Parts: sequence; structure tokens; C-alpha cells
Amino acid sequence: MARLSDKYKNTIRQQLKEKFGLKNIFEVPKLEKIVVNIGVGDAVSDSKIINNAINDLTQITGQKPVVTKAKKSIAGFKLRKGLSIGCKVTLRKKRMYEFLDRLVFIALPRVRDFKGLSKKSFDGSGNYSIGIKEQIIFPEINYDKIDKVRGMDISLTTSTNNQEHAYELLKCFNLPFKD
Repeated sequence: MARLSDKYKNTIRQQLKEKFGLKNIFEVPKLEKIVVNIGVGDAVSDSKIINNAINDLTQITGQKPVVTKAKKSIAGFKLRKGLSIGCKVTLRKKRMYEFLDRLVFIALPRVRDFKGLSKKSFDGSGNYSIGIKEQIIFPEINYDKIDKVRGMDISLTTSTNNQEHAYELLKCFNLPFKD
């Protein structure tokens, strides 16, 4: 079982229940899913680029991504409706905790000039988003085999609507927030 999953079940859940004075264990906030998204705007001119992004995301998450398509045509961007412009993965349960473990303890410390995550990235309903500028911070990616450095969006979805509860939950998972 994933290390962070055990930590949540054995220690974090009880800590949060006592801290917030919750009566029922099911009221305690939990991590529901993690969505990792890569937008590939260059795929408009060359359709092979999307395959490289799919391979990178598969290596990072251990799960095959879904290709996202353009919802409408935009002439200024030479974009047609239905064109592949990105890929995303939704992680849940065991894979979610394993990805979060690698993100917090391996990938984020490898970011250049990293000073911590901003507290302002909460959406007001308990969800947190992180933008990463380069996929090469993950050790699964072979630096010699990438064609281009790509960024990605990581969204952490929690079961609570309270921003303070979500912040404390993510802090218990050792996410490095700025003070």
C-alpha cells in the first residue's frame, strides 16, 4: 500500500479530526483525486508532438492519458474543432498517493529556485492547483529522449469545501508551502 495512504489513515485523519473538532471520522477532509494535464499547443502544426506528450505523461503517472480535443475552432490560432491539443490523466486511490509521494519528496525539490508553493492557488472550494514549467523534474523522464520541455498543470481535489481544512490536509501531506 502507498506510504502516504497509510500515513493518512493512521495519523493525519485523527489529527485533523481533533484539530477541527469534528464529531464523525467521515467529516475529515481527504484527497479524492489528482488530475495531471499537459497542453500541447504545438500539436496544431505537427500531430506527432502529441504522441511525445502522451509518452511523457504515461511515464510520469503510470497510467495512459486521455487525449483532449479542441471544443471550437479559433482562426487566430489556426485551430480546428476536434483537433488534439493536449492530454490528461485522473489519478485516484493507490496511484494518486504514489504520485503525490513522488511529487512532494522527489520532483518538487528538483525544481530550480524553488521557494515553496503559494497559498493563493486554492480555488475557494478546497481544491489546489500547481503549475510546473518542465516535466524533466520527474526522475522517470530520460533527459536525452525528450523532444521539448513541456509544462503541466496538477490539480489536487479534496472532499472539503473549506479552504482552511484543505490547506491543513495538504500541509499534513508535507506539501512545501511558503510561509
